[in-house]
Amino acid sequence: MQKVITGKTHVFGINVDTDQIYPGRYLELVDPEEIARHCMEGARAGFMSEFVCGDIIVGGTNFGCGSSREQAAIALKSAGVGAIIAKSFARIFYRNAINLGLALIVCPEIDKLALNGEEVTIDIEKGTVTNNSTSIKISCEPISEYAMEILENGGIKNMIRARYKK
Repeated sequence: MQKVITGKTHVFGINVDTDQIYPGRYLELVDPEEIARHCMEGARAGFMSEFVCGDIIVGGTNFGCGSSREQAAIALKSAGVGAIIAKSFARIFYRNAINLGLALIVCPEIDKLALNGEEVTIDIEKGTVTNNSTSIKISCEPISEYAMEILENGGIKNMIRARYKK
């Protein structure tokens, strides 16, 4: 897992729910590549046509609210989202994403950076986000040791497999 992530930002608002992240009409899909094609479709039609693997999603408060639909986190991970920065995350969505190995950064002051379309660098270990155009840097909440271990292993399944191989 990369501990320093750089990518172009795509800003979304508050209360982006799992149906906006991955619309329910696609729940019958099981192939991760097919799932990825519909990532963020409920929030912004055509999002995947502007998205580049490694880009960063920025949200307001309560990102991932709504149902406990794991496919929302799967869609983001399968699409190649580099990380998600938000003021806060819905609890179940947060765990689903971390368990899949997707970095979620809680950053209550994210509004201090003018971000849409800007390139940012996230330093997970230092807990900072820097707007690369303006050089403005803000602090974020640290990721717990356990969540960091999951991320470093590429997800909870990989972490458990690694533990049992020892």
